[in-house]
Amino acid sequence: MTQVPIAPGKDQLVRGLTLIDATSLVVGTIIGTGVFLKTAVMAQQAGTPLMVLVTWVAAGVLSLAGALTYAELSAMLPQAGGEYVYLRAAYGDAPAFLYGWMRFTVGSTGSIAIFGVGFATFLSALVPMDGAWAHRTLHLFGQEIHWSFGPRQVAAVAVILLFSGINCAGVVLGGRVQSGLTLLKVLGIGLITFGAFFLSQTGTWAHLAAPATAPAFCGVRAFGAAMLAALWAYDGWNNMPMVAGEVRDPERNVPRALLSGTILVLGVYCLANLAYFYALPFDQVQSASSTRYPAALPVATRAAQAFLGVTGGKLVSVAFVLSTVGALNGSILTGARVPYAMARDGLFPAAMARLSRGTRVPVFAISAQALWASLLAVSGTFDQLTNYVVFAGWIFYGLTTSAVFVLRKKMPDAPRPYRAWGYPVLPLLFVLCAGWLLVNSLQTSLVESALGLLLISLGLPVYFYFRHAGRDGQPTV
Repeated sequence: MTQVPIAPGKDQLVRGLTLIDATSLVVGTIIGTGVFLKTAVMAQQAGTPLMVLVTWVAAGVLSLAGALTYAELSAMLPQAGGEYVYLRAAYGDAPAFLYGWMRFTVGSTGSIAIFGVGFATFLSALVPMDGAWAHRTLHLFGQEIHWSFGPRQVAAVAVILLFSGINCAGVVLGGRVQSGLTLLKVLGIGLITFGAFFLSQTGTWAHLAAPATAPAFCGVRAFGAAMLAALWAYDGWNNMPMVAGEVRDPERNVPRALLSGTILVLGVYCLANLAYFYALPFDQVQSASSTRYPAALPVATRAAQAFLGVTGGKLVSVAFVLSTVGALNGSILTGARVPYAMARDGLFPAAMARLSRGTRVPVFAISAQALWASLLAVSGTFDQLTNYVVFAGWIFYGLTTSAVFVLRKKMPDAPRPYRAWGYPVLPLLFVLCAGWLLVNSLQTSLVESALGLLLISLGLPVYFYFRHAGRDGQPTV
């Protein structure tokens, strides 16, 4: 049996994740459902196949620029917590806490809820789960929310609890499960892409020509909106450093996993979208659904049906299920390490920092995360909450990337096994693009952006409580 390296001390995390596991986490947490669903809304916003493809490439390059910077930070500070650790080192407790508050209350748990409900929704195309045992219509911030409880909600909670349990059994098991699920989802996307290119009866490169009614240029705001849709599909490249404290040889493997994983996803996304436009006329891509699956067909299903007929819908449903489960497992594994790191610093309940004596994982943090994510999944409000926090999330992306400039001045002699390629141009480009996206969001989604800031600001009283509660930062193990 292979020996698993364990960091010194009885209350330390296990460094059980290999380079393959870490890379699988990057790929698996990025690739969720966006590559299957987002192309339709991007086509509506961008107006031409070429502009959609340019947007996918631009969003991928922007994500890669962020990953290159995060690689330096993660190699320099290879500890559990990821962005929380970097923000605390650069800017102090308050910004770091607000980031962690956002991740625990909405960011990570909301994503887990979305993946849980997405799993149930996609599974319903294979296993009938129609009907609801209860239904209510609620109003929140002037928006009408339809709440229901039935088999889909039960399935969503069940899959969240199942994979939370798997991750409580040890980081090695969670990493192996992630590697297997990531391989399956990439193979599924590869099969759809191959079929669209080589087996489609209607495929032609003429589909990539601009339609007669296409605008000469989609406009800055429309391009920004399409970029946000693409960036949602790329979201998750920043998650893997959260488990840097459990990666073997993190100074080398964390940067390698970040870069290779992000580049792999960029390639997968571009090939998949090129295949969609090859197999389908542009108007069919535009008219595909991105929100009403399985009642309406998404673009990936239409592309698969172009070479497999009705069977293509079943194939894509299986790919959807595998993809959401892989993203769910990765989000559970990484997300729980943020409240764990906060608790070890005395900025969150001490119980969050307790490690299981047998598995050396933060079982309480994983369990609390699973419980809150399950409540969000059942509440039906997680979609609205995560929409509100997208704006605030990009504030922290930009702030974390700017930390590389601060730490080079603040800690000039600290070991840096990896230095960000393209420094200072690429990190600065990322920060400027993040600022542009924030301004664009304020112009196009003022209410959602303001509510996102409100959700973050609600963490300030909690921060001051822990900051002045006199905790010594040491967990009770």
